[in-house]
Amino acid sequence: MKKTALVLLISALLVSAGARFALCELPDGAYVPDEFSFAGGTGRVTITCPQVTVKDGNVTAKIVFSSKNYTNVRIGEDSYAPEYTEEGAVFTVPAVLNRAFPIYATTAAMSSPHEIEYSLYIALGGGAPAGLVRTGSMALQYAEGFHVEYYAGGYALIDVGNLESYLVVPEGMEAPEGLSPSVVVLQKPLDRIYLAATSAMSLIETVGALERVRLSGTQQDGWYVQGAIDAMKNGDILFAGRYSSPDYELLLRENCDLAVESMMILHTPQVRELIQLLGIPVFIDRSSSEPHPLGRLEWIKLYGLLTDSEAEAEEIFAAQISAVEQLRETQGSGKTVAFFSLKPDGTVTVRGSEDYIVRSIELAGGRYVFDALSGQETNASVSISMEDFYLQAMDADYLVYNAAIEAQITDINELVSLQPLLGDFKAVRDGSVFCTERSLYQSSDSIGTFIMDLRKMLSGETGGMRFLYRLK
Repeated sequence: MKKTALVLLISALLVSAGARFALCELPDGAYVPDEFSFAGGTGRVTITCPQVTVKDGNVTAKIVFSSKNYTNVRIGEDSYAPEYTEEGAVFTVPAVLNRAFPIYATTAAMSSPHEIEYSLYIALGGGAPAGLVRTGSMALQYAEGFHVEYYAGGYALIDVGNLESYLVVPEGMEAPEGLSPSVVVLQKPLDRIYLAATSAMSLIETVGALERVRLSGTQQDGWYVQGAIDAMKNGDILFAGRYSSPDYELLLRENCDLAVESMMILHTPQVRELIQLLGIPVFIDRSSSEPHPLGRLEWIKLYGLLTDSEAEAEEIFAAQISAVEQLRETQGSGKTVAFFSLKPDGTVTVRGSEDYIVRSIELAGGRYVFDALSGQETNASVSISMEDFYLQAMDADYLVYNAAIEAQITDINELVSLQPLLGDFKAVRDGSVFCTERSLYQSSDSIGTFIMDLRKMLSGETGGMRFLYRLK
């Protein structure tokens, strides 16, 4: 008997034995599953599981097929009849929790009754996936967009914002049977990575794992991370197309084992699906959604996990936050800051009031002038009219021009030539205008350094800055 068939038979026998063996330690009662997913069928019919019931340690699940054409569900040798409601065909069947198990549903929608195999997964009670034994979790101080659970044998489960789950499988080990279909398996070693999320490159480089990246979604002249520039120049990293149009043949030829994408991939879901169809797992970096700047930095721990560099990641994270945390003991400057860029159409791009740049300004002891952008996303770039910008930023103590979006500038006269109204601003008259280096947004490993640069600006100590410079 083939291994897959044997596993399915054992799973079915376990479910059938539910009436005789206690499969659940939850108290008796009715529960709503933490997660439900299914695989199988043609995709025309959906299955839901609105309720799970525990009684004397045995588990039954209410399974709802969206079509009333289903007449029977078989689990092992036992069959179950439906009740028909407005929801569809409703079956109450024995089930196991936190482990995928098979059922066989008969439909009368075809010319003759036809049995279809499905795999169901019901998560409840925080159980470990597929029977793994939990040993602990990753300690996080600022990051909110992911968490990691550790399991015996070196396994780790990454949950990214309750949107995607990834099981990291140690080298030489296998993914456990019965894993939820919604969990993406990341089989180590991960050393042929296609990196389309630019914010991750500096994190991977700084933990000493740049050799794990084989393919880039950015061309050599688009990088500001020196290690990436050198690696592409030497041919150690190859350009494999942008995130929206990757070179699929190159991904296959280079045996790509992981595609790390930014949230931009969500705008091209067909690309994500095609990469997955090639057997390449897709990991979406959501660090840009972190409201706290040190939360963005803390994603270095996740990349340390993926590249077997956790100790290095912990050390680098600790070094970056140590200086920033000392700022809490010092009094804020009270100085106001406007962070912006100018668009060719005359509008101004600023940061939402909850954006990590704004939090960086606050951590440095300053106050962001745009603290109430009503009706706008608070953690993203926001476009406002020049009139609104003038009214709110005219008296700001400091202007910081964001050169990562538009062209870099070198002196105040050049800035005023772009928008003459800026000549009336207090910061322009005082010579308190700064510009960011274009490398800022690719330097996720050095956010603490950027906060210290802001602190120097607010304190009048502008020497030794890495990401800011004063306009002449």
